[in-house]
Amino acid sequence: MEAIRTERAPQAIGPYSQAVRAMGFLFVSGQIPLTPEGALVEGDIRAQTERVMENLKAVLEAAGSGLSRVVQTTCFLADMEDFPGFNEVYARYFTPPYPARATVAAKALPRGVRVEVACVALAE
Repeated sequence: MEAIRTERAPQAIGPYSQAVRAMGFLFVSGQIPLTPEGALVEGDIRAQTERVMENLKAVLEAAGSGLSRVVQTTCFLADMEDFPGFNEVYARYFTPPYPARATVAAKALPRGVRVEVACVALAE
């Protein structure tokens, strides 16, 4: 197991890694809309989703992978009413074949954000 770390995404604020490489896969921790400096991105679901996806992209690239190698995402929304806006931004980051995905409503997310996304990608 190898921990992945980059300055291009927010640092872990607890006992976890930004990502872990294991058995040919990358397991990327859930990303919320924080800038790499740790500032919360205010705004609607589109603005927050954009930041989340850029964070995922940065962590994947730091590990030598990328969004085109993502096989599965787990998406958490504070409000399912945000799904159309979330999906609009999310769709810009992936091309066919699209990764498998689960999207669920969460009662609350860290720091009161509207969205969090984690993923699994091919590492090699």
